[in-house]
Amino acid sequence: MQGTEQKAGRKGLARLRAGLWVAAGVSVLIALAVIYDRGHPPGDPASQYASAFGGPFVLTAPDGSSVTDKTLAGKPYAIFFGFTRCPDVCPTSLARMARLRKQLGPDGAKFNIVFVSVDPGHDKPADIGNYVALFGTPMIGLTGTEAQLAQIKKGYGVYSAKVPQPGGDYTIDHTAAIYLMTARGEFSGTIDAHEPDATALAKLKRLIG
Repeated sequence: MQGTEQKAGRKGLARLRAGLWVAAGVSVLIALAVIYDRGHPPGDPASQYASAFGGPFVLTAPDGSSVTDKTLAGKPYAIFFGFTRCPDVCPTSLARMARLRKQLGPDGAKFNIVFVSVDPGHDKPADIGNYVALFGTPMIGLTGTEAQLAQIKKGYGVYSAKVPQPGGDYTIDHTAAIYLMTARGEFSGTIDAHEPDATALAKLKRLIG
């Protein structure tokens, strides 16, 4: 009996240690996220890690021309991934970005707003052009082939997946964050749907300098 109790005690201790390691790991991830959103000096480890977000891509604009990461270089941008049939998150997020840009006044012209459709089966370049025009502010609408979208989603750590609906239709689950990228194509932080506009505006002001 005593041996059984000792074994149970060792197992319990092992579980406790494992739980502490998991908690420590989560704490580190949270700390890194805070660092990203508060900004970081060039050359520090967090800054170097953040540069892994983004990277090269080739997509298609509404007029059929190719747009690459180099096309966007030289001006900060806020990039959002979604689809034109999205019922709530996409139109709400893009309308909010249009509103925030207006609140910045003349400084609102110092960054681009980029919308990337992750639904190439439905959203053709012309459809995306018509969609972004609805928000009353200049936006760059993009899409691509499945392979091209897979590349940019991997670069930005974006998740998207089709969810079947009745009647053979589908919707899409996708990452809802808005990524903020510097003029050099470096990750600066994110805008979250649940944070106050004042916080989002402060991030945009830091982005455009």
